[in-house]
Amino acid sequence: MKRFLVAFVGVTLMACTSIESTVVESEAMKDIVANGGEPVAVIQANSLGWTFFWHSLTVVDTNLDEVIGLLVTEAKSMGANKVDLKSAGTSPRGGFWGLSAILMGMPSSEAVGIAVK
Repeated sequence: MKRFLVAFVGVTLMACTSIESTVVESEAMKDIVANGGEPVAVIQANSLGWTFFWHSLTVVDTNLDEVIGLLVTEAKSMGANKVDLKSAGTSPRGGFWGLSAILMGMPSSEAVGIAVK
């Protein structure tokens, strides 16, 4: 039982979430196109989950709602009013793609956007 608990904690810690951002400098503003206003920063949010048995048992969840929420929160903390979403994606979990997680799977989600004032 003790080994199982240690393994479970280790697996849970392997899943992670990351937010990377860079502020758009004033001389670079003319080179970056953003819909709806003046660009403030470029932000990328990633999330890695952990599942077992064809994604039927989720230990750490990851989805588009989570990473887009992280993107918006980071943008607002940098003084932006909204985010111009450039791309978003997540690992498919059904059909053929479910076979990739026969014993365990590591689904991922990502969103990239430009924070806009």
